Amino acid sequence: MAPISTASLPDIIFMLLFFFMVSTTMKEVTFKVQIRTPEATEVEKLEKKSLVTYIYVGVPLKQYQSMFGTEPRIQLNDAFATVNDIQSYIASEREAMKESDRPKMTTSIKADFDCPMGVITDIKQALRQAQALKISYSTRKVEKNS
Repeated sequence: MAPISTASLPDIIFMLLFFFMVSTTMKEVTFKVQIRTPEATEVEKLEKKSLVTYIYVGVPLKQYQSMFGTEPRIQLNDAFATVNDIQSYIASEREAMKESDRPKMTTSIKADFDCPMGVITDIKQALRQAQALKISYSTRKVEKNS
């Protein structure tokens, strides 16, 4: 019986490695707040995620509650923040984008469904002051009951 040729094995391994490197997305943010996404019946998917800046709002996770309490908090990237930090955050995210993409920037508010509307209103006011007028709300789709 003739031995099996392994000459093409490195090529196959390289192609698999390349495929997984290209198709895998890296997790960008470590959540420090608990977010139970609200439900919606009319949902649109955001097209270009590279143009989306996220603001997370929710109760801090258990390991952060001793320091930050149990009231809903704002998380920008990997850090807790206040409403006053939103304008500088939006400005820095806008600066990191290409000039042509800046008008297309969308801010997505990913908030817990129990989050008080006052916190969301404060965030929207800060976004208005930062001239970030394209806002979306992250939800999960449910079927409409007729």
